[in-house]
Parts: sequence; C-alpha cells; structure tokens
Amino acid sequence: MNNPSVFEGFNWRGARAAVAAAALLASLVGAQAAGTLRVAMTASDIPLPNGQTDQGAEGMRFMGYTVFEALVAYDLSSADKPTSLVPGLATEWKAEADKLRWTFKLRPGVKFHDGSAFNAEAVVWNLDKILNAKAEQFDAKQAAQGRGRIPTVASYKAVNDLTVEITTSEVNALLPFQMAWIVMSSPAQWLAAGKSWDAFLKAPSGTGPFKLESYVPRERAVLARNAAYWDKARVPKLDKLVLLPVPDASARVAALRSGQVDWIEAPPPDAIDSIKAAGFAITSNVYPHVWPWHFSRLEGSPWNDVRVRKAANLAIDREGMKQLLGGMMVPAKGMVPPNSPWFGKPAFEVKYDVAAAKALMAQAGYSKDRPLKVKSIISPSGSGQMQPQLMNELIQQNLAEIGIQVEFDVRDWNALLANWRAGAKDPGTKGATTTNSSYFSQDPFTALIRHVDSGLMPPKGTNWGYYSDPEMDKLFDGVRTEFDTKAQLALIQKAHEKYVNDALFLFVAHDVAPRAMSRKVKGFVQPQNWFLDFSSISMD
Repeated sequence: MNNPSVFEGFNWRGARAAVAAAALLASLVGAQAAGTLRVAMTASDIPLPNGQTDQGAEGMRFMGYTVFEALVAYDLSSADKPTSLVPGLATEWKAEADKLRWTFKLRPGVKFHDGSAFNAEAVVWNLDKILNAKAEQFDAKQAAQGRGRIPTVASYKAVNDLTVEITTSEVNALLPFQMAWIVMSSPAQWLAAGKSWDAFLKAPSGTGPFKLESYVPRERAVLARNAAYWDKARVPKLDKLVLLPVPDASARVAALRSGQVDWIEAPPPDAIDSIKAAGFAITSNVYPHVWPWHFSRLEGSPWNDVRVRKAANLAIDREGMKQLLGGMMVPAKGMVPPNSPWFGKPAFEVKYDVAAAKALMAQAGYSKDRPLKVKSIISPSGSGQMQPQLMNELIQQNLAEIGIQVEFDVRDWNALLANWRAGAKDPGTKGATTTNSSYFSQDPFTALIRHVDSGLMPPKGTNWGYYSDPEMDKLFDGVRTEFDTKAQLALIQKAHEKYVNDALFLFVAHDVAPRAMSRKVKGFVQPQNWFLDFSSISMD
C-alpha cells in the first residue's frame, strides 16, 4: 500500500514533521481564554477574509458564513433531517412571470460590522465585485471563487433600498441555491481601506455573527462575537473562535491531545479509537458530499472509452477503504448516495467486481502485462478531501490489479483547485487525465450540472474534463427551466442515471465529516450539511 515516492515532498506522516508542526502550533496558540474555541482546520492556510473566500468549502464553513453572509442561507439547526434553504440577508425571493427576473426582498435593519447599512446598493456592489471587470471594486480573487457559482446571472439592479432585481440569461429555477454561495462584504469598509482588497483583509467587515479580530496568513485568525448581530437568537455564545491551519493530520491529533486546540477536522482513522479512549468526542453525520476522480474527456484521453471507465469503477474495494478509514465513509455508487431522492434507478451498478473489471479492460486492449498508464492530480489534504493520501494509495493498488498504472501529481489544495477551474486543457495540467477533488453535492447545480454541462467549460465554469453530450445538456436544460418540483425531480434522476450508466466519474466515497473535540465543547449540532452553525456552541 505505502508508496512514499509518489508523495515526495508531501510526507505528512513523517514523525519528525508531525512533531515540528505540533511544536510550531503550540507557539502560535498560546493559552486558552474562557469562552474561546480553537479549531485545527485541514487547510494549509487561513481562508481569505475578503468575503468570497478561498480554501474551498472549508473556507466558506469557517470564514465565509461566520464573518460574511449571503441572501439565501441553509437551516443548520438539526442533525436529523436534510437541510433546506431559508431566508438569510433576504427575507423572501420569487421568480417573476417571465421566469428570467427574480425579486429579492432584503432584511431591514442589518448593519455591517463597521456600522454601515446593508441595503440593495450593497448587494449590487457585491455582485459587481465578482461579475463586472470594469467596476473599481472588482476583485479577481473573489471572482475566481464566486463567478462560476452564478453563471446565468446577466444583470441586477436596486429597485429600492430593500429590493433587488436579478435577471438571468436563461430560465434558471436553481438560482436560490446558487445565490447561497455569494456573500456580502462592506462597501464602506472597502472605501475606508483605500479601495484596496489587500488592505481590506486587515480589517474586514461583513454582517455575520462573528467579527474578524485578527488575521495572520498561514498562522491564525481570531474571530470575536458580534454582539450586535441582527438575529438575536443566533448571537454567538462563544467569546472567540480561533482558526488554525494544520494540514498535517498527526499534528492535529497531537494538538488536541495536548490541549493546544479544542476541535480538529478529519482525524486520521487509525487515531479515532485512541482519541475516544482518551475522553474526546467523535462526531459525524451523513451529508451531501462525494469524493471522486474527475475524468478528462479531451481527445486522446484513455477515459473516453466507457469500458475503461466502468472497469475502474468495478476495481475499487470501497468496503476495504471504509475499514481503512475506521468506518468513516459511505461507499459511493454515484454522485449522490442511493438513499438520495436524486439517485434514480441506474442500470450499471457500481460495485467491487475485479473479474468483470479485468474482462472490460481486456476488451479495451489492456491487462496487467499490457497496462494503461494514467496520471492523476491529487492533494495531500484540503477541504473535504478526507484522507486523500491513504485513499489514493488504495485506488492506485486496486487499479494496478486490472492493468491501470497510476502516477500521481501531488499539489497543494489551492493549486489543485486552480487547475480544476482552469480545466484539463490548461498547460498546468501537465498530461494528467484525472483530478481528485471532493465535491459538495447539496443542490442539483453543484451535484451534477456544473461538472459536465457543455456550456460550463472553462473559463465559463468547472467542467474540468470538457465533457459534452447533447442528451445530458437537454436534461440539464429541463432541470433549470422546470419549476414544478415533481417534474424537476424526474429530470434530476434521469441525469444522475446517465452519470452512473456512462460511468462519467470514478465514484469512490461519500464523506461523513468526522471531527474530534474536547468534552468542553457544548451545544454543537452537526447538520446534514457541509456547513456549520457555530452560534450555538459554548465552552464548559
């Protein structure tokens, strides 16, 4: 299983590296104050506190939705039911008769952290910062994070102080889901920072339940309670929330055990039992998330052969991987779990069947003696990446058994994401024909459409592999234009069935988001969602 050579320069398991990382962390954390929660993230850097933050969905989880907020939010209050959209900075929204114009009614009385008013002009200003390259507040970094989330937004205007009208380029019934990704930064604070986004990072301002007190890249961010938060029921119980980037899993465990942090993301599977035995709590929950390999479909890609794609899907020992991860995963049979209403009834079953995989490879002209050689872009850690080194090593071993030799191109999480947005045609892909990025799958657009819609090839979107199929595009057009929920569901199911029947991805795992934390952490609810509500948490 172990193959250190493919991870040269990224040997996070090394004891010396772990000890050094833990020692550095200790020097950064310092003593804990009452009412302070210290979190060790998997990211290698602090998410940018500019609004439309980086570091993937982990950045949105810890910075995007704590300091900043969107017009549309998720109900994160329950662990027992799937989450749904709820009013955020907008109290209501609706599509007008032509289905192209949407009206958003804004919440009155909301203030940014700097005391300036949140209103319709602020919404327009924030949309300009990611969509209008001629606007003085346009920020290429935030545009890279947010533009692909709202690809059909064509224009927008303030109707009055508390009403915004957004017009889409085509009928898009999924717009509310997409607007949940777009968070609001303070125009007044940007002006006060000299119209500089770099200066804004030093004193950012949003509307969220926490204010940013201090920010040191690659070291820490300290968030403080926003006592004047507009939703009095969600004013944080914590005094402070401290974010620490700790990509090394062993260092995260060491920091928890030594009391340097109170909470760690993604504890390594082989440490879970001992963490429990030491008196720490382990939390997990199923949520919309898939961990796949995304195939290139450019001319010459070996993954253009459906036999090879299906063979790869039949070669993966997902139950063995589950054991390897201490039970902390759900084997994937598609982009969404089989219990999802979107799953449908695909004819191809994703399972572990080595004999069938070898037969398909033989039909395609490959075997262990005449192997197919591929390169895959992977990361050593990152938002939602689970345990990528361990998981990819097992995949490498499994695929070798059927005649697919895998070479890894290991990149920092943000570098991997940059290539994912640039697409498989980008020179930086360097011959790789797959990329391994975990995907948030909480709405039809993020779960299915954005990955394979032919209209969303880079730079317009994140169809990394340049997949194009008129049949799939027709299904997606139906999903976007159908406002009847039952009819829309049937189209979503057909699209997912095509994903599975054509083996469009290498479907590997669904995460259950394991976390380890001190027993001092009280009031935490782990919803069936990638995101979390920190407002209910207190420290005993």
